[in-house]
Amino acid sequence: MTPNADNAARFRTGTDHVESWFVRANDPVSPKAIWLKATVLTRADGTSLSQAWCSVFDGDRTQAFCLDVPLDEATFDDSPSGLLAKVGSLKLDLNSEGGSSTGSLVSGSSRVGWDLGFDRLQGSLGRPLTLFPSQRLIDAPFPKNKLLTPFPVAMFGGSVTWDEATWDLDGWVGMQGHNWGAAHSPEYAWGQCVFPDLASGAPYAVVEGASGRIELGSRLSPLMSMLVVRRGDEEYRFDKIVDLWRQRPEVEFPRWSLRMSGRDGDARLEMLGAPESMVCLAYKNPARATSYCLNSKTASVRLTVKPKRGEQFELISEHGGALEFLGPEQVLEVQPVV
Repeated sequence: MTPNADNAARFRTGTDHVESWFVRANDPVSPKAIWLKATVLTRADGTSLSQAWCSVFDGDRTQAFCLDVPLDEATFDDSPSGLLAKVGSLKLDLNSEGGSSTGSLVSGSSRVGWDLGFDRLQGSLGRPLTLFPSQRLIDAPFPKNKLLTPFPVAMFGGSVTWDEATWDLDGWVGMQGHNWGAAHSPEYAWGQCVFPDLASGAPYAVVEGASGRIELGSRLSPLMSMLVVRRGDEEYRFDKIVDLWRQRPEVEFPRWSLRMSGRDGDARLEMLGAPESMVCLAYKNPARATSYCLNSKTASVRLTVKPKRGEQFELISEHGGALEFLGPEQVLEVQPVV
């Protein structure tokens, strides 16, 4: 896997397809975060749309911004050096070692603007990550929805201005991801967190996981889960998607917990987002009803891993977790819907 290839655009006009590139950055010492996303949505009838998204989080104060732009007025250019996306004023430039983004969005009387860059963390933590057990599944018919994390751990710099507040992003930590499919998954919980070393503050470990359902004809499957943990140079994979005997997911908004067993040992992940600190995003689909994403970038995280070989360890983050719930309905505790 390489970040350049993992960020290559997969969409083709005239097909049902939704695809997104997203960036998250967190302040390691306070519950502040920014999340950016560029989205392409095409339909089999030939209509198409692009979207620029930005959500900002500061404790209980949160806000989401979105701009719809016709796809023929946007840019998604692949090249050997990476991907350049332009949607309205949002510019997202991704290359083999990191990326940058500038832009601004308005919602009512509020405005957010950003000028940021990020570099991939060198070493094992920063190399591209997939939750799937095999890279071959990226281009296979199953599962229909694909998720890659070209930069699972990245170091940020730059600034964000949200109304009267300006944030210096120097030393912020985050990630960059890419997903696509014929539509958003019918239902899922997804989470990711970068854990700092308590002594130095430098990134020390990362976890990413998901529990979701897929369509089986006219029905939905049971929840199927995947989890990957990296700590230092070690990687622990729990990625047998259909091995339902060894996974115990519980998706009960605003909490997601997951117990996994596999060839690398046992793991338990617990993530909790406060509804008042989340945003609700209306995600359009090509050929089905709108889905709703309940989105936190300041969730609390507790991860316990008992390896097959080695000692058990626990990782905790008070406000560094990215946590998303997607489903067909809104949740009244998370308002407004954007």
